[in-house]
Amino acid sequence: SGMSRYEFETEIPIDDADYLLNICNQPIIEKTRYIYEHESLIWEIDDFHGVNDGLIIAEVELKSEDQDVKKPDFVEKEVTGQKKYYNLMLTKNPYSMWGKDPLG
Repeated sequence: SGMSRYEFETEIPIDDADYLLNICNQPIIEKTRYIYEHESLIWEIDDFHGVNDGLIIAEVELKSEDQDVKKPDFVEKEVTGQKKYYNLMLTKNPYSMWGKDPLG
């Protein structure tokens, strides 16, 4: 389905994190995450930095895909399923390059 994606989250030792960061795709995604509660739901607001500066994405975890959601006023458009917003794609085609001709 288009509205859900698998996520895996776990704590790891700092040495393992450093190793993984060294072998990750470059540039590393830099962002500040804010937590915002709205209509009894927890929203994660990611404010990107570096080559993705200016991009802000809001994400909410739902119990089911058909759960009713009242979006906060600052949410401008739905981007779920749009691959250009995936972290992997942001390393290959950073937000700072959108709308620009990569050949100059």
